Amino acid sequence: MASPMGISLSSSVVFFLWASLISPSVSLTCTSQTFSGNALYPHCLDLPYLKAYLHFSYDAGNSTLAVVFSAPPSKPGGWIAWAINPTAEGMSGAQSIVAFKDPKSAVAVVKTLNISSYAVLVPGKLAFDVWDTKAEEDGGGALRIFAKVKIPADLAAKRKVNQVWQVGPGVSPTGFIQQHGFDASNLNAMGTLDLSGADNGAVAGGGGGGQGDSRVRNRNIHGILNTVSWGFLFPVGIIIARYMRTFESADPAWFYLHVLCQLSAYVIGVAGWATGLKLGSESKGIQYTSHRNNGIALFALATIQMFALLLRPKKDHKYRFYWNIYHHGIGYSILILGIFNVFKGLAILNPQTSYKTAYIVVISGLGGIALLLEAFTWVVVLKRKSSKSTNPLGA
Repeated sequence: MASPMGISLSSSVVFFLWASLISPSVSLTCTSQTFSGNALYPHCLDLPYLKAYLHFSYDAGNSTLAVVFSAPPSKPGGWIAWAINPTAEGMSGAQSIVAFKDPKSAVAVVKTLNISSYAVLVPGKLAFDVWDTKAEEDGGGALRIFAKVKIPADLAAKRKVNQVWQVGPGVSPTGFIQQHGFDASNLNAMGTLDLSGADNGAVAGGGGGGQGDSRVRNRNIHGILNTVSWGFLFPVGIIIARYMRTFESADPAWFYLHVLCQLSAYVIGVAGWATGLKLGSESKGIQYTSHRNNGIALFALATIQMFALLLRPKKDHKYRFYWNIYHHGIGYSILILGIFNVFKGLAILNPQTSYKTAYIVVISGLGGIALLLEAFTWVVVLKRKSSKSTNPLGA
């Protein structure tokens, strides 16, 4: 029989292991948080994204909202922000309160940002009064923002405001915050805050999610369409045209396969280009200039290339040589620019590493196949040339 001391010790060990295995998401909620000075707030929310929490109280008599916002920066030395957007959902136009550790003093400080556009993240005065601002570390890697906000009369009458929250990776030596990520959790970090605290359980859990989810879905569709088009089908079409036509038995099958592949790639690419335009129109202030310009160039070059079907002269035509230069030059330009822009897009979407690795494996595989076929076809060409003195690489 085990002794009472042994039972007690084993029970203690089991309890300790059980407690240590509870995930932070389960064991840490807004109701378990306390603040310096034992300040109390009647309402708190476990915000659905970015491991963020909000405590607040609202005095309807003078339209004053007192808040404590807590979240871990996306990287050590990063920043957190909580904002009210008086005119729309999302960050553009938001009146933001930002906290970060000062790069020089290593002390948590608070700044305000009136975000007129995503490209302008310069500290400035907000459209409404903010006071009693303070920032502190919670000892677990998170930062906290304390503030009191004067709610504008029109929003106070509605008793609801659009709230936005965000975290970022770092701060420059001069105090300018670095751009945050654009993962799904970043894009969805918005919602409606009921100042009375009545509807926040439902609204905050899904607030803004529909719009954010739609934006993320469109970004993913844009990425998939363009990867399949410029990053896969166009290279495959070029491989078919360059190597299959070497074999007389493959004529004219190689030509129809080449046309089918490139036409499919063009149609899918146009769809991807259109989704990119839509995303750009919905993301005012966010610009990826290089990626956008590359996409426009790809669309223009591919459209010109489609005219090759109408302008293609017969093999013995005197202009066929010039047509070959035009067709091959644009084709290889699309190949290089398309793959380059796919990688630019992957850097923007920042998907799971496995997706980027998968594309690298696919495009490397196509490159390896092309190298093997290049060597093989040159062997065939040289043998044929020695016996028949023909030029098998002519279009």
